[in-house]
Amino acid sequence: MRFALRQLALAAMLTASLPPSIAAEAPRYGAMLEGFEYPHAVKRYELRSQGQTLSMAYMDVPPEKAVSPERVAVLLHGKNFCAATWERTIETLSRAGWRVIAPDQIGFCKSSKPQGYQFSLAQLAANMQALLASLGVPRATVIGHSMGGMLATRYTLMFPQQVERLVLVNPIGLEDWQAEGVPYASIDALYQNELRTSADSIRAYQLRYYYPGGWKPEYERWVTMQAGLYAGEGRERVAWNQAQTSEMIFTQPIAHEFADITRPTTLMIGGRDRTAPGANRATPEVAQRLGQYETLGRRTAAAIPGAQLIEFPELGHSPQVEAPERFHERLLEALR
Repeated sequence: MRFALRQLALAAMLTASLPPSIAAEAPRYGAMLEGFEYPHAVKRYELRSQGQTLSMAYMDVPPEKAVSPERVAVLLHGKNFCAATWERTIETLSRAGWRVIAPDQIGFCKSSKPQGYQFSLAQLAANMQALLASLGVPRATVIGHSMGGMLATRYTLMFPQQVERLVLVNPIGLEDWQAEGVPYASIDALYQNELRTSADSIRAYQLRYYYPGGWKPEYERWVTMQAGLYAGEGRERVAWNQAQTSEMIFTQPIAHEFADITRPTTLMIGGRDRTAPGANRATPEVAQRLGQYETLGRRTAAAIPGAQLIEFPELGHSPQVEAPERFHERLLEALR
């Protein structure tokens, strides 16, 4: 409890340190992120899953200059992110001759927020495989960030023949938080916590974990994107799906399966990242040892056969947003 209070106090301090002009009220978006504009046309894939008809939003951006054979990159967003957050990466890859597909997972952003859905990484991977099959994509390079890294790993383990290369950008799940001593939280408890989400809490969290180099005005777009979902009319359904997926990532670890990956793999790690879902529920002693990405990245690279490790020692959880030019230069090198 004392640790949780310290976390809240730190969040308040971080928010207070931001310029006053940033503390504007978040806009209100619809439950499927209506009102927030994506950088490219949003298409929809309708699928039947768990007895429901669901709509999966995605961007499918062609290369600026076609190459043969076609190169396809699939970008998988994190839990606190959307397909739109890949904006700069989409531009970079398209300019380099890649077709880029960036979906919003079911339960997130512009996709359906289902009632009574059993979320699992395997279900989301199956949804993604169905989307790619509908687009006639037999193989792709799969790039996953944060929770998207967990999903990209599960997808690669389930469908190895469909994966050309796996790229993991500060993926969560490099450690098993429950095994490390983080106590379980029910979906009901997580839901109540999600309902308290605001632009201020999002901003403080991002400043602490995503951008150790300090806040920049361009980061505010991603705060309002997320906060607007929690402020709109569909906030209860949004919060419930977010609670379900928080429980999903906590109870479905991938850290024990990295040795089973058979596809060429690149890890891109911001070394100052300290993201560790559930650490606020742990004792101070447990919380202190979690989320050490410099160590976790190297340990994971050693576990994955033949993995390449690219380190950004001074960057945080979102190197593709914090230092896009440097990140994309290294990404293109890895993809060559």
